[in-house]
Amino acid sequence: MTLLAPGAADALHVAPINGWLILDKPLGLSSAQGVAAVKRILRGAGIRPDRIGHGGTLDPLATGVLPIAIGEATKLAGRMLDATKAYDFTVQWGTATSTEDREGDVIAMSDVRPDAAAIAAMLPHFTGPIAQVPPAYSAIKIDGERAYARARAGETVELAARHVTILALALTEATPESATFSAIVSKGTYIRSLARDIAVALGSVGHVTMLRRTKAGPFCLSQAITLDKFEGLVQGATLEQAILPLMAGLDDIPALAVDPDQAAALRQGRRLFGHPASPGTYLACLGSVPVALVEIDPEAVRVLRGFNIAT
Repeated sequence: MTLLAPGAADALHVAPINGWLILDKPLGLSSAQGVAAVKRILRGAGIRPDRIGHGGTLDPLATGVLPIAIGEATKLAGRMLDATKAYDFTVQWGTATSTEDREGDVIAMSDVRPDAAAIAAMLPHFTGPIAQVPPAYSAIKIDGERAYARARAGETVELAARHVTILALALTEATPESATFSAIVSKGTYIRSLARDIAVALGSVGHVTMLRRTKAGPFCLSQAITLDKFEGLVQGATLEQAILPLMAGLDDIPALAVDPDQAAALRQGRRLFGHPASPGTYLACLGSVPVALVEIDPEAVRVLRGFNIAT
């Protein structure tokens, strides 16, 4: 890694990092490896965030939007797990694999190649609430052990169907051998399983050859940057260009202005009484500084997540 120019590291230490890096995860890297790569780049510049983690796993063979929470934003990473996500994916017809993507062994074959009309006619059956059996090669735990670990050990893995929602599903390209789709899905949806089930419903078999996440919660590809670009910004002491504020992960949450005394109470986890705001979830802010994610009911303002950010 290229060394920082003299004084660049000091410039990057002006304030602790509390926000989001939206990584365009490259092919072949796991989500954990993506986080580790970001940490290495930051440490190479002398920056050691207190906490860092990702907001939703992407398979190593998937690319695209991987929200990485830094500092106080890690307190919101769980919300990303529950967020709606969008994907583009390609299904290769005629071959099923053990992993339901191009990494696995071939386990079934079919001569059936559905055409665009047949595919389009089938999509409404996979739109809305559906039951879906997750892939055997998934991170779901069975008696404390990951399903993929059991599958790799040669065990037969049987997972229960789960209910998910496909909010939108469209065919974007079709060839004699494959089809590409775009989908908007609820939490817990496995695109590999969706592809598998579409292929079977069309009288064929198939597996995913391309998977790209285009959106995760409020974050989209237009905000994502590659590891190389991120490293360049860090090297140039312009890290702030890559980091979105903590509030960016709460774009659906209204702000609630509080005064210094109220902010101090919320930071101590105390409730506020008599606030005139309507019931609901809010981001309490002292000026432009996030203080806490709060819930207001008819009786009081309660802290859901407090943030330790200096004013």
